Amino acid sequence: MKVFVRERRRSEDGDKKPRYRVVGVDGGELTLKVKRIRKCELKQIAEHTGAEIVYLTRDGKGSEGKKA
Repeated sequence: MKVFVRERRRSEDGDKKPRYRVVGVDGGELTLKVKRIRKCELKQIAEHTGAEIVYLTRDGKGSEGKKA
């Protein structure tokens, strides 16, 4: 089982907000009911379920709040 996450665009070191956004889950019967999650929470879930955490990279681009 794999859990795919990416770093949130507006997160910075020292923020008291969850830093990662769940993109998807592959395999198994795991259902995550959150959009944003902390790294320590991800690690605990991975330990208990045997899941692998896949950190997706960002290209540094984005719409910066503009709609396409």
